Amino acid sequence: MSGQGRTGDGRGRLGSMLSGLAVAVGCVLFLGGFAWGAVVYKPYTVPTGSMTPTVNAGDRVLAQRIDGSEVRRGDVVVFTDPVWGDMPMVKRVVGIGGDRIACCGKGGRLTVNGKPIDEPYLHTKGLASAENFTAEVPKGQLFLLGDERSASLDSRVHLDDAGQGSVPRDAVEARVDAIAWPMNGMVERPDAFASLPGGVSTPGPLRLQLAAVVVGVVLILGGAAYGPIAARASRAPRNKGGKVPAGAH
Repeated sequence: MSGQGRTGDGRGRLGSMLSGLAVAVGCVLFLGGFAWGAVVYKPYTVPTGSMTPTVNAGDRVLAQRIDGSEVRRGDVVVFTDPVWGDMPMVKRVVGIGGDRIACCGKGGRLTVNGKPIDEPYLHTKGLASAENFTAEVPKGQLFLLGDERSASLDSRVHLDDAGQGSVPRDAVEARVDAIAWPMNGMVERPDAFASLPGGVSTPGPLRLQLAAVVVGVVLILGGAAYGPIAARASRAPRNKGGKVPAGAH
């Protein structure tokens, strides 16, 4: 009998130890996921509807802090440029240094270096721009358009400025990765730009950070629940019918 008691007690201690370990690891993952996210991402509230339907006015987005050298065609970026009003703006990059941007080509599409670009993210179908234009993007610059082309004040408005409407790469503060509120999910990279030199950017670590937070919550709740479950199990009758085992007296 004494051997069985030691075995049961040992299992209880092991369970308590594993429970505590689960809670500890869960706390590390939960807090670490949030801390990692705070370092990598910055929240922004989009002030206008120029990026509808990808991002609507008033949406709360999570934008990954990046260097301007990391920007690729198709990225939705947050940038600040004195010529554009010296306040954070959100637009889509359609051209980088050395590109020739034109509209409208065959089927009313935007062209980059003569290649027609399919833009499924546009708010209105048809012409990619109501006004025809061409621009040569200087080295180290970015050409930006809104997804709501009929209402967006973007590089087309600044074609007569130095740089033909482009902004410096170092004006970029962050790249929009997801819409946090309402929870519309990740902002996808357009396939049309993937075949151009340099390709498209890869998503940031947001999914991994969220996974760490979720796993942390599960471990914390699971570890915390072990105590009450184990206590209830220890009070349950050991034999069917609730009879006391022989020799217990």
